[in-house]
Amino acid sequence: MQLTDLGTIRDLFSRHGFSFTKSLGQNFLINPSVCPKIAEMGGCGEKVCALEIGTGIGVLTKELALRTKKTVAVEIDKGLEPILEETLSDFHNVEIIFGDITEINLKKLFEEKFQGEEVVVCANLPYYITSPVIMRLLEERLPIRSVTVMVQKEAADRICAKVGSRESGALTVAVNYYSTPKKLFGVSRGSFAPSPNVDSSVIRLDIADETRYHVRDEKLFFRIVKAAFSQRRKQMVNPISSDLKISKEKLSDILRSVGASPTARAEELDMNQFVALCNAVYTDLNQS
Repeated sequence: MQLTDLGTIRDLFSRHGFSFTKSLGQNFLINPSVCPKIAEMGGCGEKVCALEIGTGIGVLTKELALRTKKTVAVEIDKGLEPILEETLSDFHNVEIIFGDITEINLKKLFEEKFQGEEVVVCANLPYYITSPVIMRLLEERLPIRSVTVMVQKEAADRICAKVGSRESGALTVAVNYYSTPKKLFGVSRGSFAPSPNVDSSVIRLDIADETRYHVRDEKLFFRIVKAAFSQRRKQMVNPISSDLKISKEKLSDILRSVGASPTARAEELDMNQFVALCNAVYTDLNQS
């Protein structure tokens, strides 16, 4: 069964009485080359397990199952259950969990379903949950080797931008703190049905066993980053000073000490400067 064929998709939907749910951001892939590339470039292998987020009708699920020891997929739309039972009937190494990925206890899921096995995450993420899902996978420090996801091109450009460039943002800094992001390939809007209004890109986040950056207080680090980018086109000294109740004069001195201008915008600092800024602010706050 060719799951990227529009006629096949329509037949499946007709026979099972399924209709698109616009609120869930459902766009089904009709480009047959995309999912094999995601599975291959996402690090699948016969000794590797995969977690998929959002199955659709099982196009990527099938490719993951062909290449992995075990594939566990989380799908929010229970209406897809009879379709997936049909499209994945040949695969005995696939388990579908119906639920919301933003609410599921992921640590428990990993313990129960993967039991210490090497795991990669692969997904075609709806645009509206891209950032929260990526950050949750990273922040919970799950035993994941890599996260390979298809996201809106604009989001991919931002995530994979160089920290300290005009394209960078708070998400760029956060992703780089936990992983090494890499853009793999583009996917045109015509690869989906219905066709979205934007193009997509597939990116991979390679997760290190330990963070390359050593901050004295992670919560403070991300608080500073969030504040710095909250008014991204303005001098970062203002929102950080306001949020942390530090005088602008003191913060200006700290920025100079880490090699940044006191009039710098957030997009002008690189990762090492953000780390140094956090550690200097931490020292100052704990001396007060």
